[in-house]
Amino acid sequence: MPLLPIVHAPDYDANFDPGHRFPMGKYTRLMELIRDSDTGSRSVFHAPAPASAAWLSLAHERGYVDQVLACKVPLPIEREIGFPVNERVSLRARLATAGTVMAARLALHGGIACNTAGGSHHARRAQGAGFCTFNDVAVAALLLLADGEVGRVLVVDLDVHQGDGTAEICAGIDAIRTVSMHSEKNYPVRKQTSSVDVALPDGVRDEAYLETLDWLLPRSIDNFSPDLVFYNAGVDPHEHDRLGRLSLTDRGLKHRDRRVFSFFRQRGIPVASVLGGGYSRDVDAVARRHLMTFEAASEFI
Repeated sequence: MPLLPIVHAPDYDANFDPGHRFPMGKYTRLMELIRDSDTGSRSVFHAPAPASAAWLSLAHERGYVDQVLACKVPLPIEREIGFPVNERVSLRARLATAGTVMAARLALHGGIACNTAGGSHHARRAQGAGFCTFNDVAVAALLLLADGEVGRVLVVDLDVHQGDGTAEICAGIDAIRTVSMHSEKNYPVRKQTSSVDVALPDGVRDEAYLETLDWLLPRSIDNFSPDLVFYNAGVDPHEHDRLGRLSLTDRGLKHRDRRVFSFFRQRGIPVASVLGGGYSRDVDAVARRHLMTFEAASEFI
């Protein structure tokens, strides 16, 4: 029986105070839930080594990369990121980025793979922002293109927030198409221009969301034949998310994930899934929302 490749490192969890706005404990709790689930019994687990400065500098200015690795990020940038960049945060960012690279390569080999972190789509070329230190998807896309492992890459970002950093880093690169469907009035205030942007009004529910997604997916590959899809499966469009403005139910998120995996796998296009956002003071609740993505992925191995 084929197994779902899942990439995980214990140090994805940088051990923030439980009261922090960023629910860092969800990474540890998610892995516990996966291992205890039917999906876990049908998965194979991989652990990344930290990404090198050379990899990170494909998407980011080398000066910023060196600041993060030395844990000497200027205070104004740390404020934009939303937390201090200490040794644990620096290691976490390098591991999560390498995890997305590993998931991409596993997907190219077997058709689908998932990272239990990643989706740090607000990190821009010159700095981090919005709880994002390094833009793992941009790094992975540029690395695989540079190595000749792929010729074209599609990024499908369904986090509730626009993938502004990914759009900025990848702007003008014809081999990368960025697609973002997000809450129009949510962070960031200043949006970037993705290849395709779909801005949704507040309060969109399951039926309207899924109808829009069914319209969007064929357009994501219109006149573009990707060798690989990065799927940002943020669960912050959920109706109970602290930082979302949409109103999807658990059922809506499940159907969203199944539609994405099904659409691309039916066309023989590999998919590497990254975790994306999900915010709640109840770490178990948000981890269970993320678990649904892995359950959906396991249907298409």
